[in-house]
Amino acid sequence: MHPEVIRDHPGNCPKCGMTLEPRTVALADEGNPELDDMTRRFWISAALSVPLFLLAMSEMLPWAWAKTFAGSRVGGFVQFFLASPAVLWGGLPFFQRAWASIVNRHPNMFTLIGIGTGTAYGFSVVALLFPSLFPEAFRGHSGQPPLYFEAAAVITALVLLGQVMELRARSQTSGAIRALLGMAPKTARRVRPDGSDEDVSLAEVHIGDLVRVRPGEKIPVDGNVTEGRSSVDESMVTGEPIPVEKEPGSRVTGGTVNATGSFLMKAERVGEQTLLAQIVKMVGEAQRSRAPIQRLADAVSAWFVPTVILIAIVTFFAWARFGPEPSYIYGLVNAIGVLIIACPCALGLATPMSIMVGTGRGATTGVLVKNAEMLESMEKVNTLVVDKTGTLTEGKPRVVTVLPSNGQSEADLLKAAATLERNSEHPLAAAVLAEAKSRSIDVSDVGDFKSMTGKGISGTSQGKSAALGNAAMMSDLGIDVSAVTADLERLRGDGQTAIFVSIQGKLAGVLGIADRIKEGAQQVIAEIKKQGIHVVMLTGDNRTTAEAVARKLGINEIRADVLPEEKRNVVKELQASGRIVAMAGDGVNDAPALAQATVGIAMGTGTDVAMESAGVTLVKGDLQGILRAIRLSRATMKNIRQNLFFAFIYNVLGVPVAAGLLYPVFGLLLSPMLAAAAMSFSSVSVIANALRLRSVKLG
Repeated sequence: MHPEVIRDHPGNCPKCGMTLEPRTVALADEGNPELDDMTRRFWISAALSVPLFLLAMSEMLPWAWAKTFAGSRVGGFVQFFLASPAVLWGGLPFFQRAWASIVNRHPNMFTLIGIGTGTAYGFSVVALLFPSLFPEAFRGHSGQPPLYFEAAAVITALVLLGQVMELRARSQTSGAIRALLGMAPKTARRVRPDGSDEDVSLAEVHIGDLVRVRPGEKIPVDGNVTEGRSSVDESMVTGEPIPVEKEPGSRVTGGTVNATGSFLMKAERVGEQTLLAQIVKMVGEAQRSRAPIQRLADAVSAWFVPTVILIAIVTFFAWARFGPEPSYIYGLVNAIGVLIIACPCALGLATPMSIMVGTGRGATTGVLVKNAEMLESMEKVNTLVVDKTGTLTEGKPRVVTVLPSNGQSEADLLKAAATLERNSEHPLAAAVLAEAKSRSIDVSDVGDFKSMTGKGISGTSQGKSAALGNAAMMSDLGIDVSAVTADLERLRGDGQTAIFVSIQGKLAGVLGIADRIKEGAQQVIAEIKKQGIHVVMLTGDNRTTAEAVARKLGINEIRADVLPEEKRNVVKELQASGRIVAMAGDGVNDAPALAQATVGIAMGTGTDVAMESAGVTLVKGDLQGILRAIRLSRATMKNIRQNLFFAFIYNVLGVPVAAGLLYPVFGLLLSPMLAAAAMSFSSVSVIANALRLRSVKLG
């Protein structure tokens, strides 16, 4: 679980002893050789441990012959032959890792397991073969040194069980990536220059190729629809179950499922450049990363193993000096118990398991976290800076109000405006033309077209003069607009941009254009504020428009008239006042601010530059995704703290009990076998708790 350790071949981590994980997950389920090996070792060791355990418990059986056989030399050799393969073969990986930890000077959980089981088994072998070597202090009530073959074998089996459960859980976390990889189809239906179709492998699709997608098929690569209409199920990347309508010009994503219609698309991103491939890469890197909170576990682990070994030595000599007879035997058993129960595997699993499951869970709901540090930082955010255009609003201005004057109809007003805007490059021109098209209004040709910078445009059509612009332009033309003053105030108060239209020197009416607030934005902002996060709206628009949008959304702090290069300064200013800032944006001009923020949140519908600068990317690019990211971060960090608590409290309580501190008062001792069971249970509890994140509610 140390991502900084990179090798060009499979092997064990020199720090924690665990098997190194592949940096990339293959689509084909190639199996887990380590899991298969550990499972095989567990079942064989468990089968051998059962009769050993029964022999050890013979004193509790009603048959006298069983007690006699278990205590005889023959019975001892039976235990030896049963325990040897269980310990030496079944526990071989633990001994190898324990030795590597000593050689590499990185003591870990396998150091304690190897010393504990090795001591129990080695003592038993010498006691069986050379009993006369032991002084009276090491002899039991029968006069013979006791054997602990069953303890060594059962401990090995229990540790193997814990490893099997851990490896299975880790394999499940890779399932999120494998499931994403499985979304991509194997082939694409490419359109030849003559219009015929051919099925080709995905690797043969190049940028610019035309691809046909039929109903029910998966979209092979990222691109834009060029012909046809359909609805597409994008739940695999956005987490939203409702299909999205697609038409010419719409963006489509590889791996999503075409539902109803057939369409042609132009490939724009292929191979490793597709969104799906980027998601897989980001999730894989995030799962390998380490959160800052992991430093706590690392710091503890650095001195924990040597301290436990010291406690085990002190335990042995304390029992040998002050314990009841046979004192040395009590000392040996309790020292082994300390070594086994203090195994820090739960501590090592606490953070990585939660990070792996949490980032995988986020990917299934369209929340991509760059690394574990961002996941931890997101939890601490108390201020969210949101760019208005494209984040709070749709980013597509539309005509929302049509107010004709002087006997003109709405159709006449829109026709005159659209005719003039046909030749205009102004950002609002597209909104006027789109409204005319939606109403099936024919646009005429325009003559004598003139554009007056900062004021508006004018021209003639079908023998009539027309003009479109702001109040200054109407004033230059000598057109009185006082009759619509009240309407203007209402439009501006509602956040709309007012455009005057005149025909034949008279006011024909006013168009109100606005960038509509995204559906559900008000509810999401309210929920984010309930999370204790202060929301700041950032925009380059004028303050009147900004205040109108903010008022509808319930946002109290506004930064308006902000130039693109000033956005980063706004974030720095908020940080200087002591706030922990997250910035959400989607444009190239947002990239510096995203990088400056403690956590940058890029809307996935935006630019690559913004996504590269951010720590969190929202695939769908909606406000609901921000809320999901907040909830994911808080749920994951809460889960990590729970895991660390389980691991710490387990060792704080377990080690003293194993050392025998309760014996003087309660007469209680913890056998090494029970210590092994408790140690395995602690790992299982951490794994089970981390896996709960797979079902945490984010939406």
